[in-house]
Amino acid sequence: MLLIVLPSPPAAQAGEQPSTLALELRGSTYFRRAPWKVDLVSYNSIVSQPSARYYFTVELPEDAGASLEGLSFRQTRGVDTRFAFSPERTRAFVGRPRREGRAIAVDAEFDARQREVRVSFPEPVPPGTTVTVMLKPWANPSMSDTYMFQVQAFPAGPNPSPAPLGFATLRIYDPDWR
Repeated sequence: MLLIVLPSPPAAQAGEQPSTLALELRGSTYFRRAPWKVDLVSYNSIVSQPSARYYFTVELPEDAGASLEGLSFRQTRGVDTRFAFSPERTRAFVGRPRREGRAIAVDAEFDARQREVRVSFPEPVPPGTTVTVMLKPWANPSMSDTYMFQVQAFPAGPNPSPAPLGFATLRIYDPDWR
């Protein structure tokens, strides 16, 4: 068994906060204490419903040790694997859905083959922040099912090692009037 004990971060130097000192091992950057879950909220849950919005919320701990450089969302379950996301319509903000704080600049790309949206923050999100990313598909999936997205968080720094946040679940229903 190998036990590695990491020292506490050194005192802040030249105004740098100790909580923003990333953990670097063998050329890769890690969170000292990674975010550990993601919440997904959608107020549109009917098949083929246009203008859907999916809100993924992550709380970055005060003692994360690194700022949040980006997130990835990969569809791992759901019968409709052809509904497209519109990366240029992706938004991010501090806070939670319907309790939005300031906007956060975001760049996004969608790989349809991998069913993955990658989001990066030009200015990494500091520890202690709750951030929500809003993904906008052109419409909800065309078939009802439980859709799952594997979510990973990337720390700011060289060669970031992603931290798995688990799976976010989205339920899409057939309308009652059919």
